[in-house]
Amino acid sequence: MPLKAAIVPVTPLQQNCAILWDPETKRGAVIDPGGDAEWVADRIAEHEVQVEHILLTHGHIDHAGGAALLKRLLGGVPIVGPGIADKFLLDELPQSGLRFGIPDAEAVTPDRWLEEGETLPIAGRDFAVFHCPGHTPGHMVFVDVPGKVAIVGDVLFQGSIGRTDFPYGDGPALVKAIRTKLFPLGDDIAFLCGHGPGSSFGAERRANPFVGDRAGPLP
Repeated sequence: MPLKAAIVPVTPLQQNCAILWDPETKRGAVIDPGGDAEWVADRIAEHEVQVEHILLTHGHIDHAGGAALLKRLLGGVPIVGPGIADKFLLDELPQSGLRFGIPDAEAVTPDRWLEEGETLPIAGRDFAVFHCPGHTPGHMVFVDVPGKVAIVGDVLFQGSIGRTDFPYGDGPALVKAIRTKLFPLGDDIAFLCGHGPGSSFGAERRANPFVGDRAGPLP
């Protein structure tokens, strides 16, 4: 049976916080609670989800700013991810929150950092962990290849890719990660992303002007 997902837009940046769960067991996870933690907790209760992890794809304020409070609201469930290279971003969340109108943002220390090659259980499914840097140094993507679903954070969007104009950004690394790690997993894999509507790897491979087949050779 396919997993169920509820998208909860959070923060003034309208980030897609996702609640993902197995409809039979009600076990699930919350991905990227950037803020509005009480509202996210209410949606979890509404769907009667038993949250096993709070997952972070990367350390930006709109993806991680509400994780510490949500952990407390959910009775201490573990925060997992991103990669340790994003520690500096998680440490600076309160300052970032003041700049972006998220005054209740808290610094986050994950219970577990992630590395590429790990397997992450989400709602009873095994998601492969891929390190996809470029938007941030420690950005991770989670893919259930048999289930044909991916959680890509701010790596890939419908018709676009994540910003790389930060001091720590790396455009060529981001493009390479998408084209050599994600696209080969299969055209039929649908993805949830951090902002806006999702898509599939195949649709983006065919038409995305930044990383699609017509974008030319790797930089």
